[in-house]
Amino acid sequence: MRLAILGGGGFRVPLVHRALLTGGDVTELVLHDVDAGRLAAVERVLAEQAAGAPAAPRVRTTTDLATALSDVDFVFSAVRVGGLRGRQLDERIAHEHGVLGQETVGAGGIAYGLRTVPVAVALARTIAELAPRAWVINFTNPAGMVTEAMSAHLGGRVLGICDSPVGLCRRVARALGIDAATAWFDYAGLNHLGWLRAVRVGGEDVLPRLLADTDALESFEEGKLFGAAWLRALGSIPNEYLHYYYFPHENAESRGAFLLEQQRGFYAEPSLASWERTRLEREATYMAETREGERDAEDLDGGGYEKVALALMRALARGERTTLILNFRNGSALPGVPGDAVVEVPCVVDANGAHPIAAEPLADHALGLVTAVKAVERATIEAATTGSRDAAVRAFALHPLVGSVPVARRLLDAYAAAHPELSYLA
Repeated sequence: MRLAILGGGGFRVPLVHRALLTGGDVTELVLHDVDAGRLAAVERVLAEQAAGAPAAPRVRTTTDLATALSDVDFVFSAVRVGGLRGRQLDERIAHEHGVLGQETVGAGGIAYGLRTVPVAVALARTIAELAPRAWVINFTNPAGMVTEAMSAHLGGRVLGICDSPVGLCRRVARALGIDAATAWFDYAGLNHLGWLRAVRVGGEDVLPRLLADTDALESFEEGKLFGAAWLRALGSIPNEYLHYYYFPHENAESRGAFLLEQQRGFYAEPSLASWERTRLEREATYMAETREGERDAEDLDGGGYEKVALALMRALARGERTTLILNFRNGSALPGVPGDAVVEVPCVVDANGAHPIAAEPLADHALGLVTAVKAVERATIEAATTGSRDAAVRAFALHPLVGSVPVARRLLDAYAAAHPELSYLA
C-alpha cells in the first residue's frame, strides 16, 4: 500500500512514520513538500528512526505533486501555508487589534483559513484528477473548515482527523477508572469546538459521577483548564480549545513565535535526537498560556493523531469496522446543523467510508456557538473560493471573538498587507 504525505517536510511527520514501523500495510511512503530543505531534514530523521525496523516502508521524497500522487492509495494532507512565520503574523496582528489570535480560533483562524483554503481546494482538484480512488485524510488546520472545502471536490473520500477529542476521552476514562475501549463517548460539535456530553458504560452514563467529584475532575487537563465549578455548570466536558471562548480575556496566545524559533534550530541541524527533544518541549508547552504550572506526564499523551490516522486507514483498506471521532459531512447525524456541513462526531468507518452516528441535539448554548462559528467557516470558504472581500469581512465580523465590523475591516486590511497569499481578495 502506498501513502503520500502532502506537507512531508512537516515537523510531525516522524510521528506518522513511527506508527508505520509497527505495521506492514504501508510499503511505500512518499513525502511531498514545496521546501526541499525541510524534506531532506525529515528524510534524515526517518532514516535514523527506521534503522533495524524490518517493516519500515520505503521512503521517497519529491517536490513534484504529480509524482507524489502517482498510484497512491492514501493521501495525508498536512500542509501549512505560510509556514510558522504566517502563524506568528496571524497571532501578532490579532493582538495588535485587541482580539485573540490563536492559530485556529478567532481572527487568527480566519486568516489561516483564508490562506489555506485556496491551496487545499487546488490539492483536492488535483487529487480528484490524478488519484480519484485514493482516500484523503486531512490533518491541515483549520481542520473542519479545510475538510469541508475539500469535500466539495472529493465528496466522502476526504475525512478530517484531530487528536483533541481522542485525548479528552482517554483522560476522562482514566479519571473515571474505566477502560476507554468499553465505553461510549457522546462527543459532538465542530473541530476545536466540541463537548463530551456523556460517557456510557453498560447503558449507564457515568459522567455525572465525575462531575460530582472535584478532585477527580481537576486531576486531568480539561478539569485544570476550566475548573470543576464551570464544568458542573455546563454539565459536560468541553474540548480544550473552548477555553479561548469561555476565558478570552485570560488568554494571550503567542505560540507561533516560540515554535518558529524552536523548529528553526531543529531544521538547521536535523537528527532523530534533536527532533525528539524538540517534540517533547513542544508538547510540554502546549497551551501553556491557559494554565499554571507544568503539564502532567499523563496529559502529555494526547490523542495520538498518527494512531487515529492509522486506525482510519486500516478500517478503509481492510474493511475492519471501527468507530472514530472524525470531521465529516453531517448528513442527518447532528440536529440543527446543515447536512452538507462538516461536523466532528463519532463515525462508523468501514471499507465504504465513514458513516456519522446519529447524535442527540446540542444544548442551546452549544448549538448557538456552533451555528455562529459554522457561519464564519462558510464565509471564509466563500471568500477563499470566490475572492470576495465582503465575505472575508463578514467572516471576521461575525466571529464571537471579534464581533465588530470596524475591527473586522482593520483586521482584513492588516492581514492582506502582511500575507501575499491574500492578494486574491478584491
